[in-house]
Amino acid sequence: MKATIPLDNPERLRLERQHEGQEHWRLWGPYLAERAWGTVREDYSAHGEAWEHLDHDQARSRAYRWNEDGLGGICDEQQRLCFALALWNGRDPILKERAFGLTGNQGNHGEDVKEYYFYLDATPSHSVLRYLYKYPQAEYPYGRLLEENRRRSRQDPPFNLLDTGVFQDNRYWDVEVSYAKAGPDEIHIRLTAANRGPDEATLHLLPQLWFRNTWAWGDEEKQQALADLRGDPEASFTQPTGKPILRTMPAPTGTAWAVCAEHPTLGAYHLYGRQAAEPLYTDNEHNAQKLWGLANTTPYVKDGFHRRVVNGERAAVNPALQGTKFAAWHVLTVAGGQQAQIELVLSAASLERPFANHEKAFTDRQAEADAFYRALLPDASAEDQRILRQASAGMIWSKQFFHYDVARWLDGDQFPPPDTRKGGRNRTWRHLKAADIISMPDKWEYPWFAAWDLAYHCAALSLLDVDFAKEQIELVLRERYLHPNGQIPAYEWAFGDVNPPVHAMGALKVFRAERVQRGRGDLHFLERVFHKLLLNYGWWINRKDSEGNNVFEGGFLGLDNISVFDRSRPLPTGYALKQADATGWMAMFALNMTVIALELAAEDRDYEDIAIQIYQQFLAIANAIAGHAGNDVSLWDQKAGFFKDLVVCPDGQIQRIDVYSWVGLIPLFACEVVDRRLLAKTPRFREVLRQHRHGVFDGSVICQCPNWENERGEHLLALVTHRMLPSILKRLLNEDEFLSPHGVRSVSRLHATQTNLGTLPGVGEALIEYVPGESNSGLFGGNSNWRGPIWLPTNYTLVQALEKFHRFLGDNFTIVVPSLGNRELNLREIATLIAERLVDIYRRDAHGQMPAFPADSPFQHDPHWRELLQFYEYFHGDTGEGLGAAHQTGWTGLLANLVTRRYRRAIPTYWQQQTTTSALTEGPHAAPDDALLPVPSTVEG
Repeated sequence: MKATIPLDNPERLRLERQHEGQEHWRLWGPYLAERAWGTVREDYSAHGEAWEHLDHDQARSRAYRWNEDGLGGICDEQQRLCFALALWNGRDPILKERAFGLTGNQGNHGEDVKEYYFYLDATPSHSVLRYLYKYPQAEYPYGRLLEENRRRSRQDPPFNLLDTGVFQDNRYWDVEVSYAKAGPDEIHIRLTAANRGPDEATLHLLPQLWFRNTWAWGDEEKQQALADLRGDPEASFTQPTGKPILRTMPAPTGTAWAVCAEHPTLGAYHLYGRQAAEPLYTDNEHNAQKLWGLANTTPYVKDGFHRRVVNGERAAVNPALQGTKFAAWHVLTVAGGQQAQIELVLSAASLERPFANHEKAFTDRQAEADAFYRALLPDASAEDQRILRQASAGMIWSKQFFHYDVARWLDGDQFPPPDTRKGGRNRTWRHLKAADIISMPDKWEYPWFAAWDLAYHCAALSLLDVDFAKEQIELVLRERYLHPNGQIPAYEWAFGDVNPPVHAMGALKVFRAERVQRGRGDLHFLERVFHKLLLNYGWWINRKDSEGNNVFEGGFLGLDNISVFDRSRPLPTGYALKQADATGWMAMFALNMTVIALELAAEDRDYEDIAIQIYQQFLAIANAIAGHAGNDVSLWDQKAGFFKDLVVCPDGQIQRIDVYSWVGLIPLFACEVVDRRLLAKTPRFREVLRQHRHGVFDGSVICQCPNWENERGEHLLALVTHRMLPSILKRLLNEDEFLSPHGVRSVSRLHATQTNLGTLPGVGEALIEYVPGESNSGLFGGNSNWRGPIWLPTNYTLVQALEKFHRFLGDNFTIVVPSLGNRELNLREIATLIAERLVDIYRRDAHGQMPAFPADSPFQHDPHWRELLQFYEYFHGDTGEGLGAAHQTGWTGLLANLVTRRYRRAIPTYWQQQTTTSALTEGPHAAPDDALLPVPSTVEG
């Protein structure tokens, strides 16, 4: 079967050429972090004080060890050469080269960026990138932000930059950075500074080009070893190693200045400027004299541009016009309401007329970006197009070069580690060696990969670039990441922490998306992933079911403070916690693995045995959660009609934890529909289904495995039975409990009054409070809260599960919805109800208000703010207001998937299939959000 890409979609053609290895469009991208300071990688302190060891103030003068950061920046995929902005308004005490924010210990709700920047647009090949930064004309209130937030308690809201009044009377700059690629290694750059204030103002704008400091650490020899580990045949480290250099070169026709950047492995690049500027050069080296009172190795150090521009120190920059860090110093004086532009070109080739096609590059690439997104949602409203496009832009901009060699970090290189490190953070992860482009949750607040976040990112990324999504799924399963014992690393603060096992779900999602988009799935990808996931599956089975009862104790599970106590800490000896959410996640993992094995068995019968084996494990989990495993440990509260955690005492007594939260909803996620194509090719598996018809296991009905097939010949595998669904959904759809006008709350509103759960054995007094907004608890120390707000990943998975249940149970299976006057809706309509409420957070209501922002915010009414979206970490359970990290497009980017549901009947495939679509509609692979098929009856797993 042959698939072709429509010729009117050049961005898709670029992605296909990247896929086929013809052109390397991902060579340059938005891979620069928003924050490299305050990270675990840069922490060489005795007691793991990452925030303090290298803080924002030191970042100006201290060369980073592992990564670089900047404003609106780009770099090559190995972060050898970087480009970003620096700004000065003539009043600030420092040159603004990176975003400012409060550390996890300074913010009254944890780490918190105190800037306003926006990812306006992006294409997956990075042929178009647009970034906007709002810069006050008054002195930036660094001290006031720190002091006021320090004064406030957890019961108070955070004090933000808008609250300081520095944007009063619109006295600020809108600084937009736009990139348009004329080719994979020719990048046209436009910097626009718009004076939004009423009066003339001056802005110092300094585009910077610099090399990441690898020479001081002897990294060149390490790069070759890492390239060998990656198995990267295109990685070339055959050129002579040594220190790179930036130097002034003759300016060609139509340019005011030019710089040549020479790197031993990247080769030569050239930066051309159209407008006159003062060239500044220094070195990306420590200012050791300022930081530690030691002699500098060079007179020109990292903070040279700050000292030259802000302090007027002419001796701070190199008069020889060379170094490893360059800036073009433009001084722009702009009338109120007017704007000025700076134009540049960065190119591998030496260009005789760099700006000859400058305007055409921007015009053509922007038109192609418009066509790319229009093809995704051709019939969408302008508002929904904006949600899709800015969510997608955030996903693309949140790619980052992540570099961390744990063994080298533990042993030390230029910074010898303290002895305490031998028994400290990540000591059992010496094998982890990362130097890759990874999708980050948020490039300032969470500039490190998080495993379960990443699996959800891939759902949104597969809409845009399924090849990149596949690479992300495989990355953390490679031997450089996956622990030899099979554990997937969680995040750099604690690789050994436990996140929900959602990677198999993510693998299925991108496999199914590609099958629909290209007309065939990549079984080799699925096979590779399956083998590694078997190791992870075994780790879960053996490490998180201590008594072999098929009831799991996942611990933290990424849900922060959702429980009545810190589940990461062990209970007293003899006590055990049995988690409904851990067991639900594990049941979902088992079904995901079963279906992956069935997909592989459809082409290779040798996989049928493992499909049966894993399905039998699922049945054992279902048997245990139902309390029929000979231990009477049932997580299903029959009277309440809800799943709940249990504490098991040393004498065998059981105490149920009477909390209504995601803990009891997550078992719904264990749901898959197996189509007749797979069943026809796996007769032994089908016989196993027959043996366990009606969900019978050891004489008890334990799960939703009915005897019948639906009209399409499909079979349902699910933990929750159709008899359990009504009681769970009765609570879920009640606005006095879980259902908010803006999605499903993470804790039932019942706990606004029912907070005291009495005394739990082994725990003590148990309290759970419905907290719809910012956390009032210091548990886990950050700004996360799962005690009431709305989170996108769990809401999204719930929507997907309800659609799968509907696919099998059909339109006639209905549920009474209390919030709609007890109307009866089928499960697809219920899924739509939830999905639309989630997307409505970013739609304007009848009064023109958007729930994501406060009513008095400029985001509601100001023409220079109201079209801009921030994609928050989570949302207030009653008002829908965005909270937590303001740029966590990561899994909040799932809004892009949810917004497509409304238009799915009209959405075309990306590729023109030279076959009928009937073959593609079979199987549980077709999702409304990621399959993009113009058929209404398809759902996703």
